[in-house]
Amino acid sequence: MVCTHCGTEIAAKALICYRCGRATTEPRITPPRTGPLFDRPRRSRLPLIVVVAALLALLAWWLLAG
Repeated sequence: MVCTHCGTEIAAKALICYRCGRATTEPRITPPRTGPLFDRPRRSRLPLIVVVAALLALLAWWLLAG
């Protein structure tokens, strides 16, 4: 096999040329990921709804009892 950059005879399995140091094959470029790096698990809104309802109940009790 011959290096395409400098013309030096190199081994057939060589990944780089020992003379010029360039890669003997085209680099494999993977396309960048377009989405998020990881998928966040969906959290339930039920605890938030329960807390808000409890606070509203306490506020109503405080306003009506006093």
